[in-house]
Amino acid sequence: MKILHSIAQIDFRSGGPVRAVLDLSEALARRGHTVEVMVKHGPDTPDAWKEPDSPTTVIELGRPGIGGAWFRAEALDRARQAIKACDILHLHGIWTPQNTQFASIARQMRKPYVISCRGMLDDWCMAQRKPKKLLYLHLAGGNAMLNNAALIHCTADGELRQSARWFPKSTGVVIPNLLDLAPYENLPGPQIARDKFPQLNGPEPSLLFLSRLHYKKGVEHLIDAGRILRDRGTPHRVLIAGTGDDAYEQKLRRHAADTGMDDLVSFLGMVIGQEKISLYQAADLFVLPTSQENFGFVFFEALAAGCPLITTRGVDTWPELEAAGSTIVEQDAATIANAVPALTGDRAARDALGERGRAWVFEHLDPGRIVQAFERFYEDALAR
Repeated sequence: MKILHSIAQIDFRSGGPVRAVLDLSEALARRGHTVEVMVKHGPDTPDAWKEPDSPTTVIELGRPGIGGAWFRAEALDRARQAIKACDILHLHGIWTPQNTQFASIARQMRKPYVISCRGMLDDWCMAQRKPKKLLYLHLAGGNAMLNNAALIHCTADGELRQSARWFPKSTGVVIPNLLDLAPYENLPGPQIARDKFPQLNGPEPSLLFLSRLHYKKGVEHLIDAGRILRDRGTPHRVLIAGTGDDAYEQKLRRHAADTGMDDLVSFLGMVIGQEKISLYQAADLFVLPTSQENFGFVFFEALAAGCPLITTRGVDTWPELEAAGSTIVEQDAATIANAVPALTGDRAARDALGERGRAWVFEHLDPGRIVQAFERFYEDALAR
């Protein structure tokens, strides 16, 4: 099967959707499929994909020319050739204008396409700038793209429940994101992170945030939870790993200073590869008090590394995380602070939770089963 993916860009700063496309593409290629990925640009394209005989390749179309959003004729001609040559087109994301253009081309060619919502039709997301999104759906081709899709992919039952109202004429299918677990089979140990980040070597238990820095992630609540714990006489160090909008990061730094937490809050920047896995191992807890996530790779990465976690019901996969032993709380600093001591104060209990979460991930997110589910997904779409 020849599968063509479309995502805005291959840039790790864009978060989980990029990881989802890369891991799925490589798993499909290992199963014998030919995979192409169309993007505006791909600074983080894997080096192996650039080899002449690679079964996975990237088509870079360049920056859209019309309003910085819509591709001009030359780029669309290249996209049209790729769509014509594929068996199925897989669009990732709703609010990317290129995807409505590609969906229109596919319909003209009678080429089946599927869509991964990537959480963008969740209730919280739809409440943000809702009038603009409704205009996009009604006037810019969004509704036509959704309602003519062969199938629509959601990563959790919670995402499908929230999203289905926006594609009444299409069918939704739930498949977890494919997470490459190979790097987590033999863990590197915490020392790599401790050598890189000396903050981990202090006496205070460490609360790790690792994700894109964005206001929806609720980082302020974690900083405030750290302040509450400090004021109660049980200080915890807050480690914030990730990058995002510079203005928002500066706002977080000011917030830490204004609350007197700047000595207990550390900004680590982007952490990837073995250092990231080691950081999960070195931290006492992973805490992401988010407003919304549809899947959240970082949760399952943390669990696979044996790090217990705290998050909110804003995560569509919260029932799965709870089944894996995670603590689910309200998006509130005091509630987070109340949950932390029971998890960091008893090392044996904390380690037992870590082992429980790790076992759950390897049992329920087996990449072999998930890639086969995506193959059936594509086959069902082709049969419609």
